[in-house]
Amino acid sequence: MGTRWIFGDQLGPHFTDDHDGPLLLVESRAVLRRRRFHRQKAHLVLSAMRHRARELGDRVTFVQAETYREALDRVEGPLEVLQPTSRAAVRFVEAVAEEREVVKLPARGYVTSREEFGRWVGGRGRLLMEDYYRDARRRTGILMDGDEPVGGRWNFDAVNREPPPRGSTTLGVPEPWWPEEDDVDEEVRRDLDAWQADGMRFHGDDGPRRFPATSREADTALDDFLENRLDAFGTYEDAVLAADPWMAHSLVSAPLNLGLLDPAVVVARAEEAWRADDLRLASVEGFVRQVLGWREYVWHLYWHLGEDYRTANKLNQRRSLPDWFADLDADAADAACLSHTLADLRAHGWVHHIPRLMILGSYALQRGWKPTEVTDWFHRAFVDGYDWVMVPNVIGMSQHADGGVLATKPYTSGGAYLDKMTDYCGGCRFDPRKRVGEDACPFTAGYWWFLDRQRERLGGNHRMRQALAGLDRLQDLDALVAQEDQRGSRAP
Repeated sequence: MGTRWIFGDQLGPHFTDDHDGPLLLVESRAVLRRRRFHRQKAHLVLSAMRHRARELGDRVTFVQAETYREALDRVEGPLEVLQPTSRAAVRFVEAVAEEREVVKLPARGYVTSREEFGRWVGGRGRLLMEDYYRDARRRTGILMDGDEPVGGRWNFDAVNREPPPRGSTTLGVPEPWWPEEDDVDEEVRRDLDAWQADGMRFHGDDGPRRFPATSREADTALDDFLENRLDAFGTYEDAVLAADPWMAHSLVSAPLNLGLLDPAVVVARAEEAWRADDLRLASVEGFVRQVLGWREYVWHLYWHLGEDYRTANKLNQRRSLPDWFADLDADAADAACLSHTLADLRAHGWVHHIPRLMILGSYALQRGWKPTEVTDWFHRAFVDGYDWVMVPNVIGMSQHADGGVLATKPYTSGGAYLDKMTDYCGGCRFDPRKRVGEDACPFTAGYWWFLDRQRERLGGNHRMRQALAGLDRLQDLDALVAQEDQRGSRAP
């Protein structure tokens, strides 16, 4: 039996429980030197790996080295590898396999196998997430009553996604459970401080570790969500409150993407909580949709769409990501929503999906930033960001750089949407109703500026027909374009 080499995002027991032989875990400093990650992302990954090495004890050879090559040279005999989660890692494993014996095993940590996804694709034309999600529900039996969905509906979006409660500054649910740092975290912080003093670069604040670094912590965090916040989740899953960054969200994306939680167990426990505690079905379905639906769908599209997908740029967006945005400089941002979101991201390495999509991503899309740069930034800035996560999410969903392969329209809006779904606009110097002038909202003006630039490319999209027709009714379009051309060519 060979040595099973587990990667830093394969840290749960379900990656090792079928293997009685030796294990290998490698911590490579070169990974952190090559790219500038959020300080808390680096801390979380290192802490999780070191905690796992401690748990495994003598079973694992834990090598802390500059490079993976250096580490592999210390291990003799054949290797066994579960499919890694990035194309770069797969290429590296294939290169190693040319030099020594490597047994390659299927990916683990996903409910649907790549073979099952391939059978579902079959001869389909458009690969709709809703179709995939329903198929996954049928195959797994999650939230099913025989052949029909429980409650008689597959999708509760119509009753979910409400604006935040009027007049409230918080959602009123208990704050998430937080892990307590230990001596492993102290060691990680000392190492990061030393490496940073030696020239390794990070962005974001050092802060208390907010996310689980062990499977036990991950189970506790999941239990806390199911008991205290799941019932309120669906109603306000798209709402944003400045004073309540966590809302009713689960915060399990980070431990899921580290491999500390098995998604099949996560959705089964959500269903169990619904059946046992009479929770709101719409909220439970909304959460299951995120894990069993969207997360799995994105994983499979990462492989299905091919290597070239990451460089797609169908909208020909050519501006470079500005330094102030890349550095999470909230003080340089030109709108309260953007400033607050960057500040939250700097402080925690995490914001939920609406600030990601409709504030950070929408701002980048409106200003014509290069989608490859935006994707790389999202990967490095978020504690739950990995290549397979961000390539489809940013290239397809956020930046519409694939021309509509993943999403049927660009996800961007003017200030009216943000005024409805957040409480940022009341404290902002800009007016979400204005598109020209000193108090013109950058999102309202940016929305029309984007549509004007992309009028020809989006002209054939039936979902954009009404929005594009609105351009012809803007009497101040020339002034708006001149204003945004000037604003978009400089830092705010």
